[in-house]
Amino acid sequence: ESDIHGLCHSDLQEIVFVIQSQSNSFHMSWAERQRADLLQQTQSLTQVPPNSSWLVFLEEETNVKVTKLLQALRKFDRRKEWFLGKPLHDEESTIIHHYAFAENPSIFKYPDFSAAWALSIPLLDRLANKVRDDPLKSDFTIDLKHEVALYIWENGQGPRLTAVPELCTEPEHSPTAQHCATTLRSPAPLCGEPVKKEDIFVAVKTCKKFHSERVPVVKKTWEREASLLEYYSDHTDPSIPTIDLGVPNTERGHCGKTFAILERYISDAVPKTSWLLVVDDDTLISLPRLQMLLSCYDPSEPVCLGERYGYGLGQGGYSYITGGGGMVFSRAAVVRLLASDCKCYSNDAPDDMVLGMCLNALGLPVTHSSLFHQARPEDYSRDFLAHQVPISFHKHWNIDPVAVFNRWLKDESRSTTLNKSTKEEL
Repeated sequence: ESDIHGLCHSDLQEIVFVIQSQSNSFHMSWAERQRADLLQQTQSLTQVPPNSSWLVFLEEETNVKVTKLLQALRKFDRRKEWFLGKPLHDEESTIIHHYAFAENPSIFKYPDFSAAWALSIPLLDRLANKVRDDPLKSDFTIDLKHEVALYIWENGQGPRLTAVPELCTEPEHSPTAQHCATTLRSPAPLCGEPVKKEDIFVAVKTCKKFHSERVPVVKKTWEREASLLEYYSDHTDPSIPTIDLGVPNTERGHCGKTFAILERYISDAVPKTSWLLVVDDDTLISLPRLQMLLSCYDPSEPVCLGERYGYGLGQGGYSYITGGGGMVFSRAAVVRLLASDCKCYSNDAPDDMVLGMCLNALGLPVTHSSLFHQARPEDYSRDFLAHQVPISFHKHWNIDPVAVFNRWLKDESRSTTLNKSTKEEL
């Protein structure tokens, strides 16, 4: 689901960089910038030892010092199978990893993609043969970095991840990053002024049974940051207020309700905006941080943004934006969706997955941001969240949602938001 930019340079002999990008003008420009930087660095290299035979995967925000990276890789025997990276681990078993290693979650290590990760050529060759002979058959792709590590480990038949201290996620100009071969770029002030709050229409999906339980949390935390917001329910409650779209509440799916929201968004019933945000009533979100992120995207393009999951990707499936973390659509995307023949096959169909099928059929890209989260902070590695300024989390289960919002998503002021955003992974 990513656009891959490959870079192989003669001076690097058999080292190949793979830049993992996305089908979007903003992401493609970043990937091209990174490719140019790598090429410029390799021009000064004259001699590389023969044991630097690697495939190195980079994300767009990864800053690489090629010479230091080669020195780090040189410590490993290229003739053996190596899976290298910066290790992450779970503090407790989590739904996003299908509760793997429930008895001791911290025992299994998986790579932080932001720090870059590498495969030796012997391991790459074996994995390529394995994929060819035994195609991937997983239903859901939720957290690719964990699933890649499981696939390589192969229940103990393959190598575990080996830590490389030089693969880092510190900011590129941090004093603690002097030993690092990889760091994170500072994106701000990458994309200019934040999108105005008046240009984002917010749709909150709720139902009568959660009017007194979940809606008050939204009002106590992030509602005040919205300029245009409506609550959609199966019951009209003027005290909130909620709007009944005429779609009965369903225990799961909510496809009928979401498509009714899309129809209302492009109608004359609501003010015309460039962006639509659709969230659940138990979504916790920072709208100022979303405004900052959206400044990087062109609303005249069909943009569909959030945390991307996949279904049946090994068998011709599709990607989709998970609803709980928040689904962001440009007006152009909503118009294209509704102009197509794509509809809900039932009111209780999973709305996010049906939208993913529709986008796939239309050839429209689903854009991933790791700043959106379908689950709670506890469900993610502590080290993974450490280099983020997150935009959203989801679910109130076994947590105090107001405390979670105040700790992870609340900013003292708009200026604080912009300053903290220098840490963001866009």
